[in-house]
Amino acid sequence: MSINKQSNEDSNSSSKRPLVEKKKVGLLGCTGTVGQRFIQLLEDHPHFEIACIGASSRSSGKTYEQVVAWKLSTPIPSKIRTITIVECVPNEFKGCVIIFSGLDASVAGEVEENFAKQGYAVFSNAKNHRMNPLVPILIPSVNPDHLNIVTAQRKKYNYPGKGCIITNANCSTTGLTVALKPIHDHFQIKKCIVFTMQAVSGAGYPGVPSLDILDNVIPYISGEEEKITAEAKKILGTLDESKTALIDADIRVSAHCNRVNVLDGHTECVSLKLGKKASPSEVEEVLKKYVPNHFHDLHSAPKKPIDVTSSQDRPQPRLDRDSGGGNTVTVGRVREDSVLDIKLVLLSHNTIIGAAGGSISVSYTHLTLPTKRIV
Repeated sequence: MSINKQSNEDSNSSSKRPLVEKKKVGLLGCTGTVGQRFIQLLEDHPHFEIACIGASSRSSGKTYEQVVAWKLSTPIPSKIRTITIVECVPNEFKGCVIIFSGLDASVAGEVEENFAKQGYAVFSNAKNHRMNPLVPILIPSVNPDHLNIVTAQRKKYNYPGKGCIITNANCSTTGLTVALKPIHDHFQIKKCIVFTMQAVSGAGYPGVPSLDILDNVIPYISGEEEKITAEAKKILGTLDESKTALIDADIRVSAHCNRVNVLDGHTECVSLKLGKKASPSEVEEVLKKYVPNHFHDLHSAPKKPIDVTSSQDRPQPRLDRDSGGGNTVTVGRVREDSVLDIKLVLLSHNTIIGAAGGSISVSYTHLTLPTKRIV
């Protein structure tokens, strides 16, 4: 059974808005860990069909099974196994409506721009374009209105047709901002201190050497703390009335990022200073009730974006990372903070909602939300 099918079992699928026909999509960076997760999640997808896969010139001309070092627990989909890999250039992806990018940041920037310049809608997992003022960092359950800035992006860069670049957030930022969104809406977060315990899959393959991570915690992930600090404020910010600028949320964010010996699932311990006082029970209540508009229109959307657990020893990666097919953020241990106001623990699946699954949801947002339709 594919992950996509498993996700539907834990989702409110009856309310999904159907697309008329499957859209042909292309995938850049198909052999890496993010690319593999894209392929797994898009297997038997009711609305998207992988028509073209791209990688480096070393891999082009070979079939997928000849090149990939497959690391997921499900087998390579039969439809993908014998597809010939092409180079990541726009003329190889003709007929694709959407381009998903799992490219490494070392090459993603220029390649993704080249596709946008040829009229492709690019959904990127890389950091390269996230802090561009006209590129939204989109999480459908948090800031779908930020899609509207794409019109200004196209105008500035002269992207033809449907050309644009839209990114998802850094994997650790994604889980954090999903949990913070309803709290900020109701109680105005002023300060946020977050301590992350991040899974090894977030480092890609081959990733962190075993001699470094076994029996160990590494208290440094290059660039991670800076990403969380900047991205969280942009995601939780607002789109100005002219729809030509994104205004950062007025929140001070401090992050401590650590790599731990866990395969999948990022755990984050968060302390918050609120502008409006709230009890732990009041915070739990807004988290439990949070279901944004149009959320259930998204394919594979779970029954709720946030699951609040009452167990004192949860969330845990092994037990909670697959909640909602990997698309739910689990929050627990909501309690008073003696230094700030509120503290809690959250967990999210870093390669599903935090990477490939997030990009797929973002692209589906474009195709289905009538007031945000840009593809």
